[in-house]
Amino acid sequence: MRIVIDWDRCIGAGMCVGIAPHLFQLDEKGKLNVLIEEPGEDQRATVEAAEACCPVEAISISNG
Repeated sequence: MRIVIDWDRCIGAGMCVGIAPHLFQLDEKGKLNVLIEEPGEDQRATVEAAEACCPVEAISISNG
């Protein structure tokens, strides 16, 4: 599983950080950083929750 960010859509709302601070982080300028791009399957539910809460649908999951 790989976390994919559509950087053209991401507005740095930080909803994903609230759900998964061990996977996502906002820097001092409000730019999103993905801390673990390929989390283990045990993190799937958390990544799916972050994907679902993104107000601009900038997060997706790649299984390939």
